[in-house]
Amino acid sequence: MGSYVQAEDEVPVYESGAEALQKLQEKWKSTAAPFPAMYSSVLGGIVLDPAMMVLPIDDHMVHRGHGVFDTAMLLDGHLYELDPHLDRFLRSAAKAKVGIPFPRDTLRSILVQMTAASGCRKGSIRYWLSSGPGDFLLSSSGCPTPAFYAVVIPSDYDQCRHGVKAVTTSVPMKPPLFATSKNVNYLPNVLSIMDAEERGAFASVWVDEQGYVAEGPMVNVAFVTPAGELVLPDFDKILSGCTAKRLLALAPKLVDSGLLTAVGTKHITVDDAKTSVEMAFVGSGLPVLPVVEWDGKPIGEGKVGKLMLALSDLLWEDMKSGPDRVAVPYK
Repeated sequence: MGSYVQAEDEVPVYESGAEALQKLQEKWKSTAAPFPAMYSSVLGGIVLDPAMMVLPIDDHMVHRGHGVFDTAMLLDGHLYELDPHLDRFLRSAAKAKVGIPFPRDTLRSILVQMTAASGCRKGSIRYWLSSGPGDFLLSSSGCPTPAFYAVVIPSDYDQCRHGVKAVTTSVPMKPPLFATSKNVNYLPNVLSIMDAEERGAFASVWVDEQGYVAEGPMVNVAFVTPAGELVLPDFDKILSGCTAKRLLALAPKLVDSGLLTAVGTKHITVDDAKTSVEMAFVGSGLPVLPVVEWDGKPIGEGKVGKLMLALSDLLWEDMKSGPDRVAVPYK
């Protein structure tokens, strides 16, 4: 190992991969590995050593944001709604003009095998398609092949039954081309969640130029109107949430039982939305999180309502025993 001297700072120079790997492994010696498994098509396999969970710096997803991602929840050793998420993943890739290095079935198999290798039974997986490494130009034409990455993220999450605050964000919305695909250009999402946290809220809500409610930075939004209707904003300008769509499929059970009068999507103004008797954020890891206050004013009675809890119960039961669960073949 050599060094460069810049003023009084001596910067190490690692002349071999073995030296660099040793340094990376030293970083993880004193702490538990946060991620038990990663897949990289660049390496061509699954790695369990966190020191090896890295991406090439010339990957265009890293320095140009040319990539897409998606996720799936892991509960009781089963991947929930893996196929709907994977289908959306490939639609996002097509919109972003990112190729795929393997057929869909191979991508799916890699995700299941990676989860099995991790030994993790509760948490989530996240996966990315990138135009791949190649150079530092804007065009991806110099990238020989797309890249596929995935990781297992342990989490002891549970069903949300408490209420949170929301605020309307001033951070501009992404235009529909980008909002309707799950791409890695998440700076607006990051700034909007930071905006919410700085104002003492859990998350923010985007409202479009016409005054219609859109979505949150990483969630869809749901409302129960004074007439007892479950309403979610139309998906024409926002991300089509897999959990939100599953909620819409399950919610008619509450119509049959008389708790709701109707279920659907529509354009809803922010003024109408704020007259709702109940409100919630809807997303994979929640799955339904009641919102009790928006912009400093209570939603309904300002407390968690029975309808959002009933909807949460439907989704949670579907996650634990529903039909769209993939059993992970642990060894």
